[in-house]
Parts: sequence; structure tokens; C-alpha cells
Amino acid sequence: MITRSQLRRSTPTFVGRRTKPVVTPEYIVGLTDGEGCFYVNLRPARTATGRPWVETHFYIKVAAEDRPMLEQVQRLLGCGAIYHQKETRPNHTPCERYEVNSRDEIRSVIIPLFTEYPLQSKKRNDFEKFKTIAELVDRKEHLTPEGLARIAALKSLM
Repeated sequence: MITRSQLRRSTPTFVGRRTKPVVTPEYIVGLTDGEGCFYVNLRPARTATGRPWVETHFYIKVAAEDRPMLEQVQRLLGCGAIYHQKETRPNHTPCERYEVNSRDEIRSVIIPLFTEYPLQSKKRNDFEKFKTIAELVDRKEHLTPEGLARIAALKSLM
């Protein structure tokens, strides 16, 4: 199902009598407003001399029958992967998940996309925190106790 936000941000093409949205950067932003997620995973150092890990992830999750749309998103962005996500919880159905986990792709594709085409929902605040965390990691600030604490504080606000 296409949300009003997605239609507002898409370029329509006419197929017969129906209007079919074309996947554009604006469409991806609208889709993310409704079905996307910016996620940060903090992993503590595994050993006393090890480093903590900070992972940044971008997801869009949709119903299984909408996989072709995610394939268009993947082609347009030129990065990421699509996975089938089985669901074992009652009242949930299997879905498809597009995700970008590569730090380089987050930096070179995802952050510029959402900087140029701002989100319209409350996810805009999550994106701003996500972007700040990615910048802190790029500067290797996560390797200091202070930097890691700042990242954890930002993550808690997402």
C-alpha cells in the first residue's frame, strides 16, 4: 500500500487508468518516512585491549509482495541488499528488508540523500542523530570513553 507521503514525493506515470509511482529520491524519502529506520548498534569491546564497535544501519521494511519496489530502490541507490525476513510472532507476516550497513555507503549515499531531500516525519530527528553518530565514528571518537558516551546518549534519543 502506498501512503499519502509516498505519493506526494513521487513522480507519477500513467499505466492504463492507474497512476503508478516511479521510484525517485523523493519517493525513497517518503517511503522512509513511513517504513524506514535509522539504527545504531553499540558493541562493547570484547577484550580488555579491544575496541568498541559502533555500527550504523539503514532499513526499509515492506510486505513481501512489495519486493520489486525495494529492488528499484536498490538499483537507484546503487548499494545495499534485500533480505527476506521470516516472522514467527503472531499477527505478523513475513516481509522484505532493504538494508545498508556499509559505513562507506552510509557516508557516501544514505547521508547525502537525506541531507539533500529532508524527511518530513519525526524520523528527521532520528536521521540528524544518526548523521552525527556516523560523523563521530568517522573521526574515531567512538574509541574514547567520552566519545562512546556521547554516541550512547545520542542513540538513546533516537
